[in-house]
Amino acid sequence: MREPPPPTSRTEAGSSRSGERSRLRAAVGAGIRIGLTVLVTWFIVKAVGLTLEDLRALDLSTLRPRWWLLLLSGGVLLLAYLYSAALWGLLVKELGGPDVGIHASLRVFFTANLGRYLPGKVWQLAGLTYLARREGVPAGTAAAAALLGQAFSLAGATLVGLGVLLQGGWGWEVGRRSVAGVVLAFLFLLTFPAILRPLLRTVIQRARGAVPDALWPDKAFGARWLGLYAVSWILQGGAFWILGMSLGAPMDPILGLSVFPAAYLLGYLALFAPAGAGVREGFLILFLNPILGAGGAVLAVVARLWATLVELAPALVFARGYLKPSEGEAKGEGRG
Repeated sequence: MREPPPPTSRTEAGSSRSGERSRLRAAVGAGIRIGLTVLVTWFIVKAVGLTLEDLRALDLSTLRPRWWLLLLSGGVLLLAYLYSAALWGLLVKELGGPDVGIHASLRVFFTANLGRYLPGKVWQLAGLTYLARREGVPAGTAAAAALLGQAFSLAGATLVGLGVLLQGGWGWEVGRRSVAGVVLAFLFLLTFPAILRPLLRTVIQRARGAVPDALWPDKAFGARWLGLYAVSWILQGGAFWILGMSLGAPMDPILGLSVFPAAYLLGYLALFAPAGAGVREGFLILFLNPILGAGGAVLAVVARLWATLVELAPALVFARGYLKPSEGEAKGEGRG
């Protein structure tokens, strides 16, 4: 009589099948996300009326970048990222957390930003929370700072990005201005303490974070942080405007400042696209088409490479600091 296989064999077989199913689900999920990204981008570009013939007609040999403007645009964009990192550190302190210092703020912020390049929008927030805790920030304060920083950043992008709706060449003039007015009123309504406090307390609690006692120390908290993050997006929009000038793509200053934040916001809302890839470029093409035509597609692609390089270069440098165990972890290993 044949003996049944040992339990370890059945366990290993079950683990193998479970691993195969997990890999299959991951592959299917990746395929769906890629398909959705391509589909949404195609619909946006199709709505613009841009064709392959238009792209072939572009004479890229005439493109003569002004390198000093190109370098200036990268410097302004890097300044915007450094400013955003410093804002995160200030927000932690205002929520009752420790003063982590500028170097730790840069290290946490840039390293966590690597999570934007993964599917889904939770990895950047999770990274901010985890890395902040490694810097000695209490768990509740770390979660609150990550959530509030992201919320105010998106609100700031919305505020600055409204400039797109004020530009001509789109038609439905009254409708655009009405939409801009409604969104603007909604943003400022959310900064009122009576609305902001219960709303964000609920969000933080649902994210299983402890609400810091020092949350919203004054009535101007919401308006102040909305304005501070709007400055970050003005800097990023200004960097994009300079980038366009460096490539010979003239833009109205209002459009130049607002188009990049608006496209970022819409790309962020496409949860299936890592870092808004494809979708953000599609909306940039849509917004720039009335003044640049097919040249807007070139600028959109260059802008993706430009922004990624400026963001990833310092992120990879700062991330090296987390390859070594923290002092607490090293001491814990020593005790073990």
